[in-house]
Amino acid sequence: MSNEMGTPSRYGLDNQGLRNLNMVYWTLPTPALIERIVSRREGVLAHEGALIVRTGHHTGRAPNDKYIVKDDETTDKVAWGKANTALAPDNFESIYLRMCAYFQGRDLFVQDTAVCAHPDYRMPIRVVTENAWHSLFARNLFLRRPPEDLVDHRPEFTILQAPGFRAIPELDGTNSDIFVILNFRRRMILIGGTSYAGEMKKSIFSVLNYLLPQRGVLPMHCSANVGMGGDVALFFGLSGTGKTTLSSTPDRQMVGDDEHGWGDDGVFNFEGGCYAKVIRLRQDLEPVIWQATHHFGTVLENVNINSLTRRVDFDDDSFTENTRAAYPIGFLPNSIPSGRAGHPQNIFFLTADAFGVLPPIARLTAAQAMYYFLSGYTSKLAGTERGLGSQPQATFSTGFGAPFLPLQPRVYADLLGEKINAHQAHVWLVNTGWTGGAYGVGERISLPYTRALVAAALNGDLADVPMHTESHFGLQVPENCPGIPSEILDARGTWADPDAYDRQAMELVGRFKENINQFAEVPAEVLSAGPR
Repeated sequence: MSNEMGTPSRYGLDNQGLRNLNMVYWTLPTPALIERIVSRREGVLAHEGALIVRTGHHTGRAPNDKYIVKDDETTDKVAWGKANTALAPDNFESIYLRMCAYFQGRDLFVQDTAVCAHPDYRMPIRVVTENAWHSLFARNLFLRRPPEDLVDHRPEFTILQAPGFRAIPELDGTNSDIFVILNFRRRMILIGGTSYAGEMKKSIFSVLNYLLPQRGVLPMHCSANVGMGGDVALFFGLSGTGKTTLSSTPDRQMVGDDEHGWGDDGVFNFEGGCYAKVIRLRQDLEPVIWQATHHFGTVLENVNINSLTRRVDFDDDSFTENTRAAYPIGFLPNSIPSGRAGHPQNIFFLTADAFGVLPPIARLTAAQAMYYFLSGYTSKLAGTERGLGSQPQATFSTGFGAPFLPLQPRVYADLLGEKINAHQAHVWLVNTGWTGGAYGVGERISLPYTRALVAAALNGDLADVPMHTESHFGLQVPENCPGIPSEILDARGTWADPDAYDRQAMELVGRFKENINQFAEVPAEVLSAGPR
């Protein structure tokens, strides 16, 4: 057709109900997309070639505006509640039909891509957007298909994304005019009212969290890397806890930075790119990420630049604390092209503890691992979601990713426990948050210290170190660590007022107990492994 450019699939957009369109750009390569982004004034180039874009008012996810269509497919499977809000099929159809009408006469950008690096679980997807820069984001974050496969590409899930289209709450049954709707029967995701690109990434993650456990695969909100000796490590954590930072190191190869599956033959990346938080990014502390952010083709979301020199200012938070860089994982010099690795020997649960009472590192038993996985304790950092202020907020998020887990929490916890026991993985709790006091009194734990502690665990340097049992949480804390001042390992000892530490610790213990009580049928050995 004369109004198509790129490599159209034989499985056309009419299969998604999209007709009477203007220009359709099919899976354009990066340079062609950037030309259109600049000419359409959707973004500008920074001094070394990265693309600068703005998301407008919405600079983080909208957790209260995510829905799952409740029908025969999902009724008995989904853990309905605040994280998984039900939407009636009729409301979906109303929004979908109006969205199709909205697209008529407009230019559309299509990326035919895939997710899951493992061939047994690979799922072709289609991302349809009204903006060129969102198409580049999808190209960077998902797995690119060989050019010869594009003609026969047939998506198993499709995203329709239109920031300019809004819901009508009183008509559509939504909480606001923003929406992210997952329809598992129709194999479709609708996103409207927000330009924040992370909604596309996380909606596909939610899809995989629904589908893969039913095939015996544990989906994980974690980064993964491999040491020179082939040892695999996983880093679980919510946004801002250090998944990308701690796993992106020159001495280990990167499998992926955020989303993985753990199957019968090891771990595999869901994605083909990285979505790194870059506020106050420093070249000396995070050289691998720094280098990736300066590539042509990288998308810098809400990062500020000098309007004349076009030089990037990573310290500027005038738009948001949640500044982001989206780039293909191939921009990392030590990435693993296959996106696959073996079974993990070490697993790290990262928590940014705003109470300042958890130790910098502790070894967990298998039962404790399941307890802290179900708890998913951390502090949400400013800007990662709508509604967060400037202060961190203590929170519990099952699996360190509750907003993206459609099934019952025990499904994921049981899978984790089975795999830890089967492969004898070592599990560590790492506090990347505060020490010497709570947020506002203490200080953030030094990144070089955290790196050294993680490296010691990976190298086996903590295997024979004497451990003491911490009194409030029952955690095994090392007495010493090579290259680390011993005094920082004892969280209580870093506080000027030990009694104040005890009061703060007991408050957090109470929160843990209140949170775990929401789960039905937690095994007794897991319950007893929690804080005392």
